Amino acid sequence: MTLFFSSLLTSALIVFVFMTLAFLFSVIRKRNDVADIAWGLGFIVVAVSTLLINGNMYEKQLLVTTLVILWGLRLSGHIYFRNKDKKEDHRYEDMKKQWKGNFYVKSYLNVFLTQGFLLLLISIPVIFINSSPSEGLYWYDALGVIVWMIGFSFESVGDSQLAQFIKNPKNHGHVLQSGLWKFTRHPNYFGEVTQWWGIFLITFPISGAIWTIVGPLVITLLITKVSGIPLLEKKYAGRPEWEDYKKRTSIFIPLPPKNN
Repeated sequence: MTLFFSSLLTSALIVFVFMTLAFLFSVIRKRNDVADIAWGLGFIVVAVSTLLINGNMYEKQLLVTTLVILWGLRLSGHIYFRNKDKKEDHRYEDMKKQWKGNFYVKSYLNVFLTQGFLLLLISIPVIFINSSPSEGLYWYDALGVIVWMIGFSFESVGDSQLAQFIKNPKNHGHVLQSGLWKFTRHPNYFGEVTQWWGIFLITFPISGAIWTIVGPLVITLLITKVSGIPLLEKKYAGRPEWEDYKKRTSIFIPLPPKNN
């Protein structure tokens, strides 16, 4: 555990530096949505740095680090190309209006450092694994990978289906209700959360790892109760097509659509 706490403190410093650099880049670009791209990349930085610093180049550590890299690169790449040559996300435009006089201070503290703190909490299972002694791969690791793959599929396919839907001008003002979006109103968010539960399953059997459940719990609460689903649901509330879709479709866990 001593090695873990040492790795956690080191990771906290690394995240602080990384998010500070991301903030400075956002100031240069005059776009706070740089934070969204930094989100996935930050997890990669934590995973790779804890792997290299601790020197535990073993199967389990390499497996988890690889999963984090795949997830982080896909997510950050998707957000980058989605936002490229477009106006800044409405959430950040609203923040600029609200914070006015001390925008940069609040942006640094409320967006980048807060995001960095959450990133660190969610990364706890990864930090724990990468600072643990060598362990081989067992059946529960396969279970964790399967759960992770289900999550990765939902997030990547859901994002792809939404991107294709938005590209078609005929769909402007309409709600995507086919593909994975037929079974859940937020397949990409369901996928992101599921991936972190998969990583936790790989961590769980290691001695003393039960409390690393804080990682998947934080991402679950963040997406379902704080900044993910609630903000999007609020954005579309009141639109007739959305309200009809809402009645038929599960909010988070994929389920067969209801009949009206």
